Amino acid sequence: MTSKLYLIPTPLGDYDPAEVLPAPVLERITALDRFVVEDLRSARRFLSRAGLRGKIDGLTLRELSEHTAPREVEALLPLFDGADVGLLSEAGLPAVADPGAALVALCHSHGIEVVPLVGPSSLMLGLMASGLNGQSFAFRGYLPAKTEERRAAIRSVEKQSAALHQTQIFIETPYRNDALLADLLAGLAPGTRLCIAANLTLPDALVRTRTVEQWRKDSIIIGKRPCVFLILAQ
Repeated sequence: MTSKLYLIPTPLGDYDPAEVLPAPVLERITALDRFVVEDLRSARRFLSRAGLRGKIDGLTLRELSEHTAPREVEALLPLFDGADVGLLSEAGLPAVADPGAALVALCHSHGIEVVPLVGPSSLMLGLMASGLNGQSFAFRGYLPAKTEERRAAIRSVEKQSAALHQTQIFIETPYRNDALLADLLAGLAPGTRLCIAANLTLPDALVRTRTVEQWRKDSIIIGKRPCVFLILAQ
């Protein structure tokens, strides 16, 4: 096929896309009329602000979320019949900790060119600002939701970090941020460094790296702010 899949980053907060995305990315967005999106409502709002205001009703939008079955992903293939398609995440980079990865894999298996576009990544922004090891790092996604499994995972992640001198990066569903932080402070060694990077790129962004011992003396409430957690053990 001659079609292409463009991976389109979106702002991490409620920003005018022109304040965050380079002009060539905005130009590419306005040249497309077919999109696969994580959420239809927020995608329409983003596309309107990105230069397609007044044209939304003429776009073809298909939803791909964590609830999309594999057969439904396959059913998206006809979108590429001689046309280019854009893939949108809810925030940040599509296909990274994002269900859009299934569409990217489908495109590779059918010879459709995949084109990543430049934009914000909370994971890389957090790593950049953490002061932790930026030459060796691993993204662990979400730790288990169940308390005992999560605590065991924290011990395992810390052990790997110490053995490899490797920064470990993970995220959490916002309403569980403070429960995860409590388990980190209870389960990690005092000398392990922990970075909390919340609401990145927003006016109230927080990026702070301390040892676990220091965090225990002066902890914070993260609340429901989108947050990236990074640790580096000794």
